[in-house]
Order: sequence, then structure tokens, then C-alpha cells
Amino acid sequence: MTSAPLAARLTRPGGPLFFPVTAYGPGGETDLDAYRAHVRRGVEAGAAAVFACCGTGEFHALTPEEFQACVRAAVEETAGRVPVLAGAGYGTALAVRYARLAEEAGADGLLAMPPYLVLAGQEGLLRHYREVAAATSLPVVVYQRDNAVFTPESVVELARTDRIVGLKDGLGDLDLMQRIISAVRTEAPGGDFLYFNGLPTAEQTQLSYRALGVTLYSSAAFCFAPEIALAFHRALRSGDEATVHRLLDGFYRPFVELRARGRGYAVALVKAGVRLRGLDVGEVRPPLQEPTEEHVKQLAQVIERGYALLDGVAEEGAE
Repeated sequence: MTSAPLAARLTRPGGPLFFPVTAYGPGGETDLDAYRAHVRRGVEAGAAAVFACCGTGEFHALTPEEFQACVRAAVEETAGRVPVLAGAGYGTALAVRYARLAEEAGADGLLAMPPYLVLAGQEGLLRHYREVAAATSLPVVVYQRDNAVFTPESVVELARTDRIVGLKDGLGDLDLMQRIISAVRTEAPGGDFLYFNGLPTAEQTQLSYRALGVTLYSSAAFCFAPEIALAFHRALRSGDEATVHRLLDGFYRPFVELRARGRGYAVALVKAGVRLRGLDVGEVRPPLQEPTEEHVKQLAQVIERGYALLDGVAEEGAE
């Protein structure tokens, strides 16, 4: 493993992990100016890292050329202040191609998505991720979800593979995660293998993941409400349970319940939130669809309540 440099940069004090949306213009083309502004605002707000063109960034909807242009723009806007990781996925040949495009664009690492469509066995999955890892000099975080679910023994093998430095969990099976962490700790010691909570709106489950020792998590809310996401992140780190519970009850749970009301809202609702906060990043590309007008109104109310909660936290801190 070669995770130490990336691990040090991701785990130093800072904000949550930022997964920017990909901006599109009125005709559906990528809007790099709006995308740059979105990335820049996130970095300036305090993101610990930028994960460009991943799930929230509609990796599935981008051509290779659009993908590389967006990754390059993210690298340029961060200017080395925080690491930039880029998505890589589909079948093995295309995943390798995207990995190389990301490296050419200056990315610091890769988030390896599940293979497209197929239901593969453990040996096939291992072969896939080993080939992706061997394709570039970049560290690779493997994304566990959907059709890429690993046994603890397989994650040990991943942890022993050069350049595979971590596992992002989008499955939510805490028993499996505990067994994976235990197996890697005992059977692949000596490295600094990283673990991420990658569930949608990860704040909702981060108390449970933190109990397993998983402190890194992706924050979709950071895209449109960075102050709320940062306040939650600080409260977690400091053990301020009152603020954690206040934000969970008053902001995150209502947002998650609204998100559950439409397919694809894990992306489309986030993008609507970015627009509500004043940056026109366009609509989602098909096959995703836009939230209903009523749901966007409800989202605006949830965001307003979330910021009102922050005012209450600030007032308590001043007393």
C-alpha cells in the first residue's frame, strides 16, 4: 500500500469530503465556469478533499472528454490546497481509461466505482480492481455498494494490493464493516488503510460509523449548505452531542425523508439545493429527472430551518 500521503491529507483537521455536482448549461452541455465556481466555493468553505465526477457529480452521464475537462478544472481550482480524487468505473477497460484520464488531468487519487451491470464473484472483483490499480500511479479507494460487495477476506486482499488505499462503504451493513475492519487490522497490518462512510447523506449514519472508527464521510449537504455540514462535522469531532442531535433532528432527517420521495433524488435534490443557494448548475441529465416543484419548495424550507438552527447554536455558544 502507498496510502500514507493521501491518508495524511484526508485525515488532517478540516471539513467533510466534498462531492461537487457537475454543472450543465441551458443546452445540457458541461458548464466549466459554473463548475469551477462550485468547486472553488467548496474549497474556500473548508472541504477536506474534492471528489470530482463521482456519484453526485453524475459520473455515469459524462463522456470521457467531459470527465477529463471537469477533473482538470477541479485540480486547477483547488490549486493543491486539498486533494482531488476522481471517479473511475464501468467495465475494466473503460475504468482503466478513466483512471488514466484522471491521472493526466492531475488528480491525486481515484474512487473506483462498481463495475457496470454485471454480478461478479469475489475473484472477478479482485481482478477488476487490481487492474484499475495497476493502470496508473494514483492511490485508489474502492467503492463498496450495489454489485460490488466484498467479504472481509477480499478486502484483506485489496489492502495488500499496491495503490489500493481504502474502502468507501455505500452498503450500510455495519456487521460486515466491523468484520472487514477487524480482518484488515489483523491480517494486513502495517498500513494505513482508509475507511469512508459513503451512504447517501452520510451524516445520518455517521454516529454509528464513528463507533467503528470510521471518521471519514462524504457530505452531499456540503454542496448546498456548507455551513450546516461544517457545523455538524465540528460537533462530531468535539463530542458536542447536543448540536449533532439538533442538526440530525431538524435538518438531516427532514432532508433524508424528502430525498426518499423520488428516485435519483440523492443527486437531483442536491443539485436543486445548489441552485436554491444561488449558483445555476443546470438540471440533471437523463435518465435522472428533476424534483417536482413542490419538493423543491419543501427543500427550500428544510434549508431555511437548518440555517435557523445554526443561529441557535451560535447564540448558545455566546452565552
